[in-house]
Amino acid sequence: MTTQNKPPQHSPGLRLAVDLGPIVIFFGVYFLSDIFMATGIYMVVAVAALSYAYFREGRVAPMPIVTTVIVVVFGGLAIGLGNKQFIFMKPTIINLLFAAILTGGLLTGRPFMKLLFQEAFDLTPEGWSKLTLRWIGFFCVLALVNEIVWRNFSEAFWVSFKLFGVLPLSILFTLAQMPFLLKHQNPDDDTEETDPAASEPAKARAEATTDTEPGNGAES
Repeated sequence: MTTQNKPPQHSPGLRLAVDLGPIVIFFGVYFLSDIFMATGIYMVVAVAALSYAYFREGRVAPMPIVTTVIVVVFGGLAIGLGNKQFIFMKPTIINLLFAAILTGGLLTGRPFMKLLFQEAFDLTPEGWSKLTLRWIGFFCVLALVNEIVWRNFSEAFWVSFKLFGVLPLSILFTLAQMPFLLKHQNPDDDTEETDPAASEPAKARAEATTDTEPGNGAES
């Protein structure tokens, strides 16, 4: 028996910890201190979580890497210059960057959603393209909403919105894609009915059986 070497899959628990752990710590520190302290600790925890995930599994998904780099750059600017606007603008930049990356992949015939989620889903080419368009739209909406919130509301409201607004919206949007994912799953290949080459051996066995039945063979 031969086995195929498949790339190791990311542990769901570890992936969840890398994605949500730093965010949860950010909010906890913010409510105990201030946004600069929360941002500094968030930067450290994000880098530590990413490093741990890499040494644990030998690889890290591209999106957390991009997010962490932007967090470090904009967080460092905010702390170094004492300007909170870099912190407020960070989600806008991240969401627009993700939308741009997905758009570029779609235009060049390389749907990055497939590269990210092909371990979990097996969609048709049309399905991957439409799913990519949906996420592009969602990222653009998040960027727009972030700009509206931080420019028109208080700092505390913006922080609360990130926890109690953006996170639930992201979860709901992801869950809302399930019917679409099921609809655009690649159909299972029915080799016996749809593959002529695979049906030939069955046909040959049927003819051989017929030839050896009483009254059909040479001995009769």
